[in-house]
Amino acid sequence: MHRRNLIAVAALAATALVPVAALAEYPERDIRVIVPWGAGGGTDGIVRKVTNLAEAELDGASMYVENIEGGVSATGIGQLMSARPDGYTIGALTYDSIVTVPYQDMLPTYSMDKLKLIARITSEPDAILVDASSEYQTLQDLVDAAKADPGQVRVAVQNLGGRVHLTLLQLQDLTGAEFKIVSYPGGAAPQKEAILSDEVDVALTSLGDFANLIDDGTVRGLVEFSTAKNPTYDVPTSEEAGVDLQNGSFIVIAAPAETPDEAVSTLEAAYKAAYESDEFQSWVSEIGVTPNWLGSDEVTQWADETAQGLFTEMDALKEAGVLSE
Repeated sequence: MHRRNLIAVAALAATALVPVAALAEYPERDIRVIVPWGAGGGTDGIVRKVTNLAEAELDGASMYVENIEGGVSATGIGQLMSARPDGYTIGALTYDSIVTVPYQDMLPTYSMDKLKLIARITSEPDAILVDASSEYQTLQDLVDAAKADPGQVRVAVQNLGGRVHLTLLQLQDLTGAEFKIVSYPGGAAPQKEAILSDEVDVALTSLGDFANLIDDGTVRGLVEFSTAKNPTYDVPTSEEAGVDLQNGSFIVIAAPAETPDEAVSTLEAAYKAAYESDEFQSWVSEIGVTPNWLGSDEVTQWADETAQGLFTEMDALKEAGVLSE
């Protein structure tokens, strides 16, 4: 009898060592979804929409979005990195989460190795826009003009050293064109004014940023730096234009690194079903953002290659004195 009691106690002890998540079928409780930007913004809207649809795939489990602002997304993603890896805390990464914060070493404890990427949902590629009456009908027309008359074709970017500036520098490297780069740190609004007043010939930002001017026929897109066709605007992709260059913002869903594979697979399947739904595809087609899925088997390599390529470009800018140390 004493021996049986000892065996029972040992069995109970062994059971206690097994993680609770391994004993229960996932998910059993609410899932927190961190958005590292303010409520009401573009990232927030997309994440809330696709998450609401994904929630319906999880057998009654609720998913709730929590906005955690600060540090160019570092504050919210830092919380995601330190969260318990049980599948009940996930978050949304953007360009700044994967490129800007790591490159600038903005948070000492921040490391992409602390995350497991689940899927890429959308991309908002950088794009070149011109006045509707511009002589440039294609990207090749623009490149030819910049090569024929170096430094004379004026291109509006935002912050020097920012994402769209890097895209333009990469375009120069790939094509041999030389543009006159004009910086408008205030964002898309001063870029619009610059194109409308003929201060510049071209603007480089996203199609969504210029949506109202595209819709009323004031400007048109020459190219979008993506391999996926924009569902809202009929603008050639860089792949169609024959230039191997993709850059822009995006939304990636991620979890803490040690999150169980079962939870990651369940979440990936839920988000994929939401992504593929007619409701999401119809909704996203109205906002100028491209649905652009990559699953867990592909998204990590894509994110790493994207970041490393941009890090190299920014290092070159520092050496040239364009970026400060």
